[in-house]
Amino acid sequence: MHCKLWLPLTEKETVKNRSKKSSKKTNPSSSSSSSSNSSSKLPPVCYEIITLKTKKKKKMAADIFPRKKPASSSSTTVQQYHQQNLSNNNLIPAPNWQGLYPTIRERNAVMFNNDLMADVHFVVGPPGGTQRLPGHKYVLAVGSSVFHAMFYGELAEDKDEIRIPDVDPAAFLAMLKYIYCDEIDLAADTVLATLYAAKKYIVPHLARACVNFLETSLSAKNACVLLSQSCLFEEPDLTQRCWEVIDAQAELALKSEGFCDIDFQTLESILRRETLNAKEIVVFEAALNWAEVECQRQDLALSIENKRKVLGKALYLIRIPTMALDDFANGAAQSGVLTLNETNDIFLWYTAAKKPELQFVSKARKGLVPQRCHRFQSCAYRSNQWRYRGRCDSIQFAVDKRVFIAGFGLYGSSCGSAEYSAKIELKRQGVVLGQNLSKYFSDGSSSTFPVWFEYPVQIEPDTFYTASVILDGNELSYFGQEGMTEVQCGKVTVQFQCSSDSTNGTGVQGGQIPELIFYA
Repeated sequence: MHCKLWLPLTEKETVKNRSKKSSKKTNPSSSSSSSSNSSSKLPPVCYEIITLKTKKKKKMAADIFPRKKPASSSSTTVQQYHQQNLSNNNLIPAPNWQGLYPTIRERNAVMFNNDLMADVHFVVGPPGGTQRLPGHKYVLAVGSSVFHAMFYGELAEDKDEIRIPDVDPAAFLAMLKYIYCDEIDLAADTVLATLYAAKKYIVPHLARACVNFLETSLSAKNACVLLSQSCLFEEPDLTQRCWEVIDAQAELALKSEGFCDIDFQTLESILRRETLNAKEIVVFEAALNWAEVECQRQDLALSIENKRKVLGKALYLIRIPTMALDDFANGAAQSGVLTLNETNDIFLWYTAAKKPELQFVSKARKGLVPQRCHRFQSCAYRSNQWRYRGRCDSIQFAVDKRVFIAGFGLYGSSCGSAEYSAKIELKRQGVVLGQNLSKYFSDGSSSTFPVWFEYPVQIEPDTFYTASVILDGNELSYFGQEGMTEVQCGKVTVQFQCSSDSTNGTGVQGGQIPELIFYA
């Protein structure tokens, strides 16, 4: 009878019918015997029913138990458990909560940061900022080889509480969420700490997700800090990406707050960098800013002597003799960081025929060589073209690799030498990323003349950007023709399309903005 209670109605009737037939075949003359035999034959009947059910197509748990909205009075969703468990690890699930979730993944997720059935606890964080988090050894061992060795290895220790002072609690929770819920939840302010935790406990897929997150959020503002961390975590791809940004946008990176947070070894590697695309006075000022913050970290008084002390030999990696004379005279020479003899020797280096020996590197950095993407196959001029009258020439472009737009190459006058005023602008989805107002001189030839942004602008792949220019000067100038929709420039492919911002006739086939100047 107990088995019958769990069967559907139609199957109950089947059991009854088969029990009657079985009893008739055994003893047709006795009703009491029939009833007795029916009871005695119940297990085989149940076995037969189970056998028949296995002939049907097998179904997954999610098919057998389709997701239903639980009753509001006694249950909650997995997402609600996640949110509650992030801050409350004493959550008691509803009675029979296992039946609310059709998959093992969802049922496992309920245990995330939950004291229910927890057989280990972690005290995570530095003294004064710890958080006690529950864990389940089996789940953790399945997700991490380090946890497996910790709980089930030959040297496993049977501890109820484990202290982890070197991991941030929020980062440890993010790692646990991945192990329990198979979900990656990263934030800009904790991703580095999460990467550290993933590396420490050998959770490679989470570590890879952290690196991808950092690469997509990489900019001049955080490139120096990420460079320091990528070397610590031994992530060569991330290190290379950081160097690309630092080289191309060196002045922005050196002026960022993050530059002052790097360690001494990273400082030395940046100051040695041959391809650093920055004025040397900017490098010098950035080093002094770092030294000031380093004095604070070491609890030293903010004096010129202490700044020089914390810089140590790194000071001589700054190529002071390669500065413009004005930059040296008005900047480095009056900073107080250099000794009187060093200042005199550098002045002699600038002016004397017989130059003194210097401890400073006297060879200028190579910097980066800009590449030019020319989109027209020919250019021309006519007696009534090209006129400007304050209107905008614009074109849209996209690249397949990250590049840094340094400026545009523009045509000049077709009627002899002339001076132009150019307002250049770079936008993405209507947001201005860079602009500059400058003048350039054209010599009357059909050559292009570079106009630069103040700082190179980072361009992400597979997204269209809008390049615009408003020219003011001699109305008759050269213009491009036979334009190309796609141009291969080194390892970078550039695609062009018309822009709705263009009000002066420039498009893909012809017009202005013949060149994009970029670093790759």
